[in-house]
Amino acid sequence: MFSQLADKLQDVFKDLRGHGTISEVNVSDAMRMVRMALLEADVDYQVSKNFIARVKVKALGDEVLRSVTPGQQIVKIFHDELTTLLGGDASPLDLSAPGRILMVGLNGAGKTTSSAKLAAWLKKQGRTPLLIASDLHRPAAIQQLATLGKQIGVPVYTPAPGETDVLRSAKAALAWAEESIGNVQIWDTAGRQEIDEVLVQELRELKEFLQPQEVLLVADAATGQQAVSVATHFHKALEITGLVLTKLDGDARGGAALSMREVTRQPIKFAGLGEKLDQFEPFHPDRLAGRILGMGDIVSLVEKAAEAIDEDEAKRMEEKFRKAQFDFNDFLAQFKFMKKLGPLENILGMLPGMSKVKDFSVDEKQLKRVEAMVLSMTPGERANPDLMNARRRQRIARGSGTSVTEVNDLLKRFNEMKKLMKSMGNMGNMEKMMARSGRLPQFLKR
Repeated sequence: MFSQLADKLQDVFKDLRGHGTISEVNVSDAMRMVRMALLEADVDYQVSKNFIARVKVKALGDEVLRSVTPGQQIVKIFHDELTTLLGGDASPLDLSAPGRILMVGLNGAGKTTSSAKLAAWLKKQGRTPLLIASDLHRPAAIQQLATLGKQIGVPVYTPAPGETDVLRSAKAALAWAEESIGNVQIWDTAGRQEIDEVLVQELRELKEFLQPQEVLLVADAATGQQAVSVATHFHKALEITGLVLTKLDGDARGGAALSMREVTRQPIKFAGLGEKLDQFEPFHPDRLAGRILGMGDIVSLVEKAAEAIDEDEAKRMEEKFRKAQFDFNDFLAQFKFMKKLGPLENILGMLPGMSKVKDFSVDEKQLKRVEAMVLSMTPGERANPDLMNARRRQRIARGSGTSVTEVNDLLKRFNEMKKLMKSMGNMGNMEKMMARSGRLPQFLKR
């Protein structure tokens, strides 16, 4: 996400950092290039203009131009202003009783899927969400929500067949919710291809009846220049309390995120980062600003790892790695752990500096081939790779749809990794021996 904008901004600031001293001309030239980058990323013209004006005023201050590292100072100013533009501090949901969340937006933006993703996220936080299908114009949406709710283990209210009265359906849903065990209600509402008065009036009446704590506008991050119009109309009609941006993983420009936040003055609360139901997370403006500027997002990476890791398993693996006793069963366990973290490109993109690596990509097909080879081994072969003679290697290649050469290459790399781990273990033992004998070099002592 934001890759197009990130590439151009990083080039601009790399040039600024290269100057020992910075003049007003340098700053003006850089801001002109930044404005062009924002416009090309589909950020609204007025939003871009106001943003650049704020950055430029601060960047031309005496304390910046006369500092020892003016280029770094300007990058920090830009980071802080970008964080503010994206919404400042992360804004939590208002889940006070009765905990009603109204999901609104155009058709195709991802309302129904986002409703289910939000329910799954709340469930992980210890809440007991309920999903309520309130789109009476599209029966497929009702069925979709029911299916998704079943997948994540969340109860779903579905209107009576042929129901066309939204308020009557809402009253029945509230009666159902009273009898159900739940402390958060997520209402998936109707949408249109474009905003019309009939849709707006229906949503107004539903909001007036429910008095929800949150009204979240679900919007496609690739909406582009239409984003401002959509956000403005929905906010004027419903006074939205926050935004949910979908498909952030598939949009290289991402200008909608900047524009909608600015025109509504409401926080971006969640971001959808893929099609899977767990690819949904709270939006952190400062972290995204850091990623756009190539600073990485180590905090999010650590949080993802903490969610996926099993502490007992991690200790067991650490011991096996330290003694170089791991096998292909352990290899497979680590492979599954990495898959839990999400697409590798997204994970590696959180590391500082990785965004600067041009044409960087991870060959997911090759990773699947490696996994297929390991899964084609017998339990005995995984536990003892030395068993794999030529005949066994041929069987593994056939079973995984790969070649014997690829199997041989996997085994070679695996043995090299074991040798490396073994040598590291020996270095540790040598260090202990030297420490006991008093011959450990001073700079190695801890």
